[in-house]
Amino acid sequence: MIEVKGLTKHFGPIKAVREVSFSVRKGEVLGFLGPNGAGKSTTMKMLTCFIAPTAGTASVKGFSILEQPIRVREQIGYLPESAPLYEDMTVEAFLRFVARVRGFQGKETDSRVARVYEICQLKPVRHQPIHTLSKGFRQRVCFAQALLHDPEILILDEPTDGLDPNQKHAVRELINSMGRDKCIILSTHILEEVDAVCTRAIIISEGQVKFDGSPEELRGRSETHGSVLLTLAGGNGDGLRSSLKGLASVKRIELLPSAQGKARLRCFPEPGKDITVELATWLRDKQLAPEEYVVERGRLDEVFRSITRSNGA
Repeated sequence: MIEVKGLTKHFGPIKAVREVSFSVRKGEVLGFLGPNGAGKSTTMKMLTCFIAPTAGTASVKGFSILEQPIRVREQIGYLPESAPLYEDMTVEAFLRFVARVRGFQGKETDSRVARVYEICQLKPVRHQPIHTLSKGFRQRVCFAQALLHDPEILILDEPTDGLDPNQKHAVRELINSMGRDKCIILSTHILEEVDAVCTRAIIISEGQVKFDGSPEELRGRSETHGSVLLTLAGGNGDGLRSSLKGLASVKRIELLPSAQGKARLRCFPEPGKDITVELATWLRDKQLAPEEYVVERGRLDEVFRSITRSNGA
């Protein structure tokens, strides 16, 4: 659906995007992650033909962003950052205006507008001027205009930025409901979006792709991925740590602060090893029943910092 090859953008001496390449298929929800200033929005604007690349190219459903920008825009529903809207219009007037711009008329306009009212739950505010709406409803209105022509491809720039928890949940539910039938790219610096909606993640830093893989592969880079958190009553922390170090699959043991009379430890596995079976056998042999036994998934924030700071970012 989308093929990006060596996409590059310079603003004078500033190299905002540097030879970015990736592809996205139908049914994928790609999280385009990175710190502020990493090049996310610039990449989105090149894909949607708002700015031209300095070098490289991209195609959307086979149409070139350089040679066929109008055809590219026909394939895409675009939600820009900060939901720019005509604030003096009512929701109804704005969506009908966008429908006319897209070339719809008469009953076709009626059915298209009615459809996005249902999808984005906008009926209660359809006659309100946009400037009177909450940020959550403004975001829904901008989402609705992106969906009017029922595109197969959605490009969403920071779709939940600045929303409260309830508003974020509503937008994420909307993205999840469409993810199976469309190709979706969403740029974000919010790591929880990865778990909430993404099937795949790309991390960009200093204009370059630093990671491309599944959310689980991203978690797998965390030092705590696959580690086990143990709390044992009446145990001696130092003694338990010494004993656990003898296990073949254990790389190291971290002694954690705990309440008096309890020992709390985190056991880190050797690379590529699963420590759970060996650890369970050790506990059984020692006749120990832990109060806490948690296999940790890994921390996205830790991996994100590691990747984006690799070149001093």
